[in-house]
Amino acid sequence: MPLNEYLTLYPPAFVITALVLGLVIGSFLNVVIWRLPKMLEREWRMQAHDVLGLPGETPLPTYNLMLPHSQCPHCAHRIRAWENIPVLSYLLLRGRCSNCAAPISKRYPLTELACGLLSAFIAWHFGFGWPACLLLVLTWGLLAMSLIDAEHQLLPDVLVLPLLWLGLIVNSFDLFVPLHDALWGAVAGYMALWSVFWLFKLITGKDGIGHGDFKLLAMLGAWGGWQILPLTILLSSLVGAILGVILLRLRDAKTSTPIPFGPYLAIAGWIALLWGGQITDFYWQFVGFK
Repeated sequence: MPLNEYLTLYPPAFVITALVLGLVIGSFLNVVIWRLPKMLEREWRMQAHDVLGLPGETPLPTYNLMLPHSQCPHCAHRIRAWENIPVLSYLLLRGRCSNCAAPISKRYPLTELACGLLSAFIAWHFGFGWPACLLLVLTWGLLAMSLIDAEHQLLPDVLVLPLLWLGLIVNSFDLFVPLHDALWGAVAGYMALWSVFWLFKLITGKDGIGHGDFKLLAMLGAWGGWQILPLTILLSSLVGAILGVILLRLRDAKTSTPIPFGPYLAIAGWIALLWGGQITDFYWQFVGFK
């Protein structure tokens, strides 16, 4: 029996496959989250160097998503294959480097676990088929963007823009919404936050929203159409306001401290893509319009 037929006929097999694949992808996302901002910083420095006409810098060692090989940040011990098994290796090593016993950040297994569980849920929710496979890709991208933005306040174009185009491409086949809705979802998503940015800047003279947030909301609109944008903005604003105040209190920070908005947009957009219609219908029933 072909694999695709087997996964279609036996949904638990697809869920387990997605779980294992998600754990593996989560391990790779840890590399992306750690290295991509550093790679972009090196590229920007080289570009600025060229624009300013400064003398050439000493060539830097190769640094990308593949090289150098993963190693302990404390003792430079090269991570062996058995030490890189998602979640399991962390448990076997008891959260410490096998060479120097320095603690390993809990972020690594938590990212792997989150990616695995989200992947399994997508597989269970949609069943085997193109919608599930494509939403797995979107989910992995949103997870990577959220964690990068949370740590660096950066939403890399190299992640956001390909997913924006992919959303328009898949909806050219009416997979989630008609192409017309996807196109105007991308336009409206970008313009909505772009307008807020300039209104805030005109009033206060400060930048209130990062440009990456414009592109992220445009990308979500390209996948779910303009219909999911009001719910996405509402949910992200509510969650962002509540969690933002909590984080400021915990960190004893000032209200002027910038807070990344990308993770809230990503979470809200993901929810709106999966349950936007049901949430909207429930709201209208609750207020008595249906």
